[in-house]
Amino acid sequence: MKRITSPAIRPRAIAAVAAMIGLLGLSGCASFSGIGSDKHIAQASDFATQRSLTNPQQQNQQNAGQWPGSDWVRQFGDPQLSALIEEALAASPNLQQAQARIAAAGAMAEAKGAPLLPTVTADASVVRNQFSNTTIYPEPYGGNWFNEKKAGLNLSYELDLWNKNHAALAQAISSEKAAEASEQEARLALTTSIVAAYSQLAAQYAQHDILQRTVEQRESLQKITVDRVRTGLDTQIERDQSRSSSADARAQLEQSEGQILLTRQQLGALAGKGPDRGLQLAAPQMQNLATPALPADLPLNLLGRRPDIVAARWQVEAASHGIDVAKARFYPDINLSAMIGFDTLMNNNPFTAASKTIAFGPAISLPIFEGGALRAGLKGEYANYDLAVATYNKTLNDAYADVARQIASINSTERQLPIRREALDAAERAYGLAKERYRIGLASQLTLLSAETAVLAQRQAMVSLEAARRDQQVALYKALGGGFDAQQAGLALNAGPGEAARPQP
Repeated sequence: MKRITSPAIRPRAIAAVAAMIGLLGLSGCASFSGIGSDKHIAQASDFATQRSLTNPQQQNQQNAGQWPGSDWVRQFGDPQLSALIEEALAASPNLQQAQARIAAAGAMAEAKGAPLLPTVTADASVVRNQFSNTTIYPEPYGGNWFNEKKAGLNLSYELDLWNKNHAALAQAISSEKAAEASEQEARLALTTSIVAAYSQLAAQYAQHDILQRTVEQRESLQKITVDRVRTGLDTQIERDQSRSSSADARAQLEQSEGQILLTRQQLGALAGKGPDRGLQLAAPQMQNLATPALPADLPLNLLGRRPDIVAARWQVEAASHGIDVAKARFYPDINLSAMIGFDTLMNNNPFTAASKTIAFGPAISLPIFEGGALRAGLKGEYANYDLAVATYNKTLNDAYADVARQIASINSTERQLPIRREALDAAERAYGLAKERYRIGLASQLTLLSAETAVLAQRQAMVSLEAARRDQQVALYKALGGGFDAQQAGLALNAGPGEAARPQP
């Protein structure tokens, strides 16, 4: 039996193929000239933040604060709140959606990595054939039936000389990282939404207590008025006014209870367990947080502390790799393939040396005329890159504005609180004097009601201001990233968050 050997490949042929590949590569490279982008991501130094992102209480670098920890919610001193957030993080449909997007992005990354490895397939077939008498088949094949038996092992591998597949994989990985950062942003948004609603519920209960005391005071006043009418010190007019005032307080109390019910239902929905879950909560007793000192070098470090900024940065990376993929499509594809197997028409065992078949060799393809589709695709990728850069820059600008807004709001509230306490103390003293003077007949009911209304307004304003201060501090913790750290989460860019990213023209 004759031994089958592979033919020798002459060096001259190898040189010719290499020269052809080089020429084809150069021709492909020239075809996307004139397409590019001059956009770049912003850096911390591009924004004026020195005055706005400074806490007046923070006099020097030694007084600089720390970034929020992941357990910042526990500082409110309410175990029920912490338990509710843990429950929400485990059951929220919003987080489940974000996690599903991560899984989809991970699957895409796996798919994009597959072309970097060889592909091996096996096939086998048995086909019953009758060959024609009037074509190329001679006797004894023409006009007779034969069983064609095939079995083979196929191998193919794409030489990724222009890094198209590597860039596609890098793009998919960047998209997966962006999805992971977005999931962290969803977790932070859910946490702060629950804390804000819970704080609102605490404020509503405090307002409810004020209104409850107001109802009791006006019922007591109504009894005093009845006695004064009986003794002739007041008329029916004062009695009706007292009744109207008491009814108005009861109506406000009912409205407050309705607001509490709605907030409870909102908390149940945020927890992912339905509105009735919120009805099971005890009345909140949240403590007020101390105003946190701001971290040192806040503008620069914020880039790795806010998940929305990190997600936007990974989107820029993905878009940059998309450009690399589009450019690589202008170059020739070179594939290596090989096959070894058995093929026979004889009605005998096909797995013999005589039936062996072998094939191998390279295949080269290069787009010559495609109607401008490749250039249009590259322009689209550059547009995606420009959009990603603009989105990142806007996210960064909005983040600095967010932090500055919360700092300004907190400082303003801190200045208002002692003034508001002073006003409340004065109103309560005036009300106490008016009530005593009314009891002994030295003041009118109108004077008493006016003093009581002032106390009610000051108490409600005080509760609202304290609740606003707490909400502003929650918003500041969110603006500072809520304990997120890109480095610890494995989402930090190797190049560093402050380095500008720009694809090569």
